[in-house]
Amino acid sequence: MAPYILAADDDEYVRVLIETKLGSAYDLKTVADGDEVWELLTDPDHPRPDLCILDVMMPELDGFATLERLRGHAELADIPVMMLTSRGREDDVMRALDAGANDFVTKPFSPSELAARVEKLLES
Repeated sequence: MAPYILAADDDEYVRVLIETKLGSAYDLKTVADGDEVWELLTDPDHPRPDLCILDVMMPELDGFATLERLRGHAELADIPVMMLTSRGREDDVMRALDAGANDFVTKPFSPSELAARVEKLLES
């Protein structure tokens, strides 16, 4: 069975890019914001993801807030998280890593690099 990835980005183009690059190798669900991620993560009938990819800047619940909730939830805290964002300043990267992100990819990104980083996270 293929690993399950839950990815959130408010940019439809980025969601399509993620689906195109990762959809054939993984069981993938994309959503537009952190609220949708949180609803799925806390739904007992929804499968537990093997990896979450979170955009930092999303409406409602942003990627940092979603990551903090995830890391604060006993049953979900160990899910690997990759932050995907156009905010590549050092303080943003450090904030994400300090909050418990496992990786940080800055937009624009290479789809092949994204796939390689996903594969690496899922191996660990």
